[in-house]
Amino acid sequence: MRIYLLLPFLFCGFFDAALLASNWQTKIDPEVLAELEAGGRVEVIVALQEQADLHLAYRIHGKTAKGQYVYQTVRALAERTQQPIRKILADNGVAYRSFAVVNALLTEVDLPLARALAEREEVANIQPNPWTVFDRPTLDLTPTGAGRGVVEWGIQRIHADAVWDLGFRGEGITVAGQDTGYDWEHPAIKNQYRGWDGTTADHNYNWHDAIRAISLLHNDSIVSPTNNPCGLGVSVPCDDHSHGTHTMGTMVGDDGGDNQIGVAPAANWIGCRNMERGWGSPGSYIECFDWFLAPTNLAGENPDPARAPHVINNSWGCPAVEGCNPDNFALMELAIDALRAAGVVVVVSAGNDGPACGSIRNPAAIFAGSFSVGASRSDDTIANFSSRGAVTIDSSFRLKPNVVAPGVGVRSAIRNGGYATWNGTSMAGPHVAGAVALLLAAAPQLAGEVDSIEAILQTTALPLLSNQDCGPFAGLAVPNATYGYGRIDVLAAVARGQQVVATEQGSPAEPTLLFPNPTHGQFWVLDQTITAPTLFTLCDATGRQVLSVQLDNALQQITLGTLPAGIYFYRMGGGDQQGKLVVW
Repeated sequence: MRIYLLLPFLFCGFFDAALLASNWQTKIDPEVLAELEAGGRVEVIVALQEQADLHLAYRIHGKTAKGQYVYQTVRALAERTQQPIRKILADNGVAYRSFAVVNALLTEVDLPLARALAEREEVANIQPNPWTVFDRPTLDLTPTGAGRGVVEWGIQRIHADAVWDLGFRGEGITVAGQDTGYDWEHPAIKNQYRGWDGTTADHNYNWHDAIRAISLLHNDSIVSPTNNPCGLGVSVPCDDHSHGTHTMGTMVGDDGGDNQIGVAPAANWIGCRNMERGWGSPGSYIECFDWFLAPTNLAGENPDPARAPHVINNSWGCPAVEGCNPDNFALMELAIDALRAAGVVVVVSAGNDGPACGSIRNPAAIFAGSFSVGASRSDDTIANFSSRGAVTIDSSFRLKPNVVAPGVGVRSAIRNGGYATWNGTSMAGPHVAGAVALLLAAAPQLAGEVDSIEAILQTTALPLLSNQDCGPFAGLAVPNATYGYGRIDVLAAVARGQQVVATEQGSPAEPTLLFPNPTHGQFWVLDQTITAPTLFTLCDATGRQVLSVQLDNALQQITLGTLPAGIYFYRMGGGDQQGKLVVW
């Protein structure tokens, strides 16, 4: 009788495995599959089914603690679930890059290898990694030479110079950018580079190059000063286009003389090159996000989430016409959500595809977790090229942009020590990233509290109305799909931020939190009241102490070892804080 009972289960298991094997093609992007079947090798992103649940990060206060929790959580998931995939790739002698910010790997496959990966239950899909063009400035005016001796109009328009007068210039805050690279020795941004101490340069933890191949879309394949002025995989910050240097100049630029081009001139900056002369890929964008979550040394080792930036500027888009699709939309969104959970503000240019409604249609500007920025003129009217919401490409009809900022006639730094005036939402986004730095310098307790930072920037923006109705958003209402909540006003944001901090300083701290609970193997203890070493003890149901750990931080991970399943009771120090932990 037992035999007959077992047979259906054995048969079902066999049927499931056979079904999985027969449906492996459905996991591979159709264009990738067609190229593989034609005998080609294709660079792909292998996305895994299981992705990290980071919602508990929003219970944690403080950027350092958030970053530590998010990084350790995503890293542990990647180590646990990617091992079989890494082994298959290693056994086939194929190089790969593993990501933690999203549970995925970047590699190159032929048809047999793609099939072996797709047949794995833990693989969700195999996506293309196409080269995509960034959102080029709409106009490149004649480069300008010597400094003008005046604060640039965009800085004045958002009242950043008034915040300077209050004594806040971005001190202690790190801004980041992923772009065409950065001319780190440009006089306007050199002293602000986190890797420069005034005497020597140290690019460890401050620079990463995600470009290791020339884009075939340039119709050249030789690395040379003419074709590619930087080279590939370089260990020193370099800009092969000037776009990145221009955006960084708007965030932090100041040469100490007549070129006051940056919103937060006392902030530090770090950078990642995600584009080869203006062409990037989903893989290079995700790689930079992955590095920003926990910057590494130049060898890619010893990641440190404590060195993550406070805000990242992203003046690029990943258009569908270039091969991006909802499959790799989803991975990029997961990366942005992970950084957001880690306490990092992700600023994204809205795009230069206006003025039609629904023209904000490219990642990463379309995502709910992105703080998307349109471009305004010196009279606070919208630039004709600035893309509008609502977001229709994913049928969400969500509001975008969030805000607008100066993006027409913006003068900033370019390669080789020069300056130029450009137009584009690429120029608007860096104004907002710089504004975040000023806000956090004035109210450092807000660091890591992304929801609060974004709400402050939105509610203090100058409301602007439009005669253009887009989807559910009337132009004569605020917010609308042209200006979002309006043009940012960093002086008003600083005042509001300081009010928020003063109000919350007297708020009682949350009680001790253990998570996950129930747990198995490891768990976290979060207690925001810890200011000195505190003893954490765990007892079984009989009252016998089974674990004792000294907590040195508000957030700390504890390993249970071989502790058997059951219900346990914990106590914090000698106080009344106590509760239950379930081990399975």
